[in-house]
Amino acid sequence: MAVQDDIADRIAGFALFADLSGPQREQVAHVFEEAWFSEGERILRQGFTGSGLYIILEGTAAIRIDGVDRSLLKAGDYFGEISCLLGEAPVADILAVQPLRCLVLASGQVESFLKAQPLVMYRLLQGEARKVRTTTKWLS
Repeated sequence: MAVQDDIADRIAGFALFADLSGPQREQVAHVFEEAWFSEGERILRQGFTGSGLYIILEGTAAIRIDGVDRSLLKAGDYFGEISCLLGEAPVADILAVQPLRCLVLASGQVESFLKAQPLVMYRLLQGEARKVRTTTKWLS
């Protein structure tokens, strides 16, 4: 129980969960699994099937596209959502730059989770809009 309380407290400061009450954050802590990745470990592989929605609790990860590092992800950031939502392979590698602790929700559970948590869905949509804006800057 203490682990779930720690997770619920930790995600309280994440933009994705900013609109949730304490009990709602506790529910999130029960829905997601935890996963740990070593420095240098590849979590998602460009062009291969994605496996879920990942939310970084601790550590740093790199977004690498065609061998080029594009951005760093830190605590509170998330990845894998596009593959889950579209049912397509990831368009980037995600590599642990430092040891990484994540919350993970399997691809098959993402839709039902988001429908049950519309405030999280809205925050995720805002995040996707930011990513589109950033990608547009990369391409120009």
